[in-house]
Amino acid sequence: MNRYHSKKFSGQYKATIGADFLSTDIALEGDDRVATLQIWDTAGQERFQSLGVAFYRGADACLLVYDVTDPKSLDHLESWRKDFLRQLGFEENDPQLENFPFIVLGNKVDMVSERRVTKFRGEQWCKSISRPGSTTPVDHFETSAKDSTNVDAAFKRAATIAYARAEENRRREEDKFRGTEQKMINLHTQHYPSTASQPSCC
Repeated sequence: MNRYHSKKFSGQYKATIGADFLSTDIALEGDDRVATLQIWDTAGQERFQSLGVAFYRGADACLLVYDVTDPKSLDHLESWRKDFLRQLGFEENDPQLENFPFIVLGNKVDMVSERRVTKFRGEQWCKSISRPGSTTPVDHFETSAKDSTNVDAAFKRAATIAYARAEENRRREEDKFRGTEQKMINLHTQHYPSTASQPSCC
């Protein structure tokens, strides 16, 4: 997160307790629209997992990060993903989940000699969690916070598909409102006989 926001990298490890927060503007893919990203970096250690769940609610996208030098970190992604969905109130087969933006990052690709997770394995895991027929398959990026490989591209992709999903939801709500408005108008389009045809006493 610091590499993306501040263009800096520190080799010193510092555990996140709860969550870190950053905000930045980003140009979306394919055009000159600019979106503001509010990025919450939640703690990756299991002992801090319960502290981060409050920050999941209201999220428009989720970036899941594993360490290519540590196979267990990829194995643990499913637990993090399920916890994230549970906190957002999604069931595994919830229709709203179909196009929810997930981005998976395999970090530390600069550590070539220590690598233990292949790119193929990371991509296969992404395919395993992609819903059949989804218009938003799970994207996979191999990144390096140290040398900035694919860091900007991953965040730009996350922002672009999150924005597209938000726009789609907004249009659906507008269409739903217009449909309701039409029904309300139709309730009042009753035909009344002309008063000219009514008998008059005087």
